[in-house]
Amino acid sequence: MGSPAGHAGRIAVDAMGGDLGPSEVVEAVRLALSEFPSLNPVTLVGDEAKLVPLLKRAHLVSHPKVSLVHAADVISMDDEVMQTLKRKRDASMFRAIELVKSGEAGAVVSTGNTKILVAAGTLKLRPLEGIERPALAPVIPRDKGYFILIDAGANPEARVEHLVHNAILGTHYCRVVLGVDRPRVGLLTIGTEEGKGNALIGETHDALKRLGHLIHYKGPVEGFQVFFDNVDVVVCDGFVGNICLKSWESLVKFFQTLLKDELKANPVRMTGALFAKGAFGALKRRIQPERYGGAPLLGLRGNVLKAHGSANRQAIKSAIRDASEFIRIDLNRRIEADVAKANEILHPTVVA
Repeated sequence: MGSPAGHAGRIAVDAMGGDLGPSEVVEAVRLALSEFPSLNPVTLVGDEAKLVPLLKRAHLVSHPKVSLVHAADVISMDDEVMQTLKRKRDASMFRAIELVKSGEAGAVVSTGNTKILVAAGTLKLRPLEGIERPALAPVIPRDKGYFILIDAGANPEARVEHLVHNAILGTHYCRVVLGVDRPRVGLLTIGTEEGKGNALIGETHDALKRLGHLIHYKGPVEGFQVFFDNVDVVVCDGFVGNICLKSWESLVKFFQTLLKDELKANPVRMTGALFAKGAFGALKRRIQPERYGGAPLLGLRGNVLKAHGSANRQAIKSAIRDASEFIRIDLNRRIEADVAKANEILHPTVVA
């Protein structure tokens, strides 16, 4: 295998962190390269002894867009953040992030431990000017389109400034990935009336109203509103957002299983299902979590995409495609400018 070339245009893929193992990652790379001709080159990072046979089986060993970087260690889902940062310096996740830090890659994709990915990404790449903590921003289907959920687990204990920054990060990301010129922003809470929610929600609501033209703030939204055409960006802390994300994912799988069982209940239903096969297929493609396989960790000086730990090859393929798109665009310059304006609104500089 060759060494990384092309530098900042490459996608560094952590091949070792997922529940389904490196074989699923290699297959995802094969699918991405075959389905997306303009895809950026890919560097797989992981145990060479395990990856080379898989690459041979996938006929990728001599592929001009594929290279390999060896990393001896693997981060598990049970590893603790501080111990892992100190003891597993040759882990595939860390090596992949370091390729972005050094400019040898433009983005990293990992299915690994979320807490460690957030900590390592923040430590090695550093947040953008004016931002304290990054945020995960998955794309989720709703009526007549999709919405951005931010934060989905990077920062469980947020302050007002963090949620304000999430609104700005989500707005810019929504413009790029969903093509919405003026994304509608909603603050997730337990009621839309003034005063509903905890102190953090109340203070954040007041702060978001003060941002003016920086975002298109529509006000508080409740849980039952987010899957209808009300807002394009749903802002929350990482604790609430992670619960929302995993509840939606499990609900999708529940309804898919339930629908399949009900359709197989008798011959009449099975016949009807054959006639409606196209509609069911379209529905599955619309709601499946694999459609947008990676949630970007927004707010860092480098592109980091987190795929689900149990992501299959289709989801990882989508994350790799998204990483290629992130390399092509430049969000950070515009984000930093708006964050600076927001910080000045929230904390005006006192002139002596």
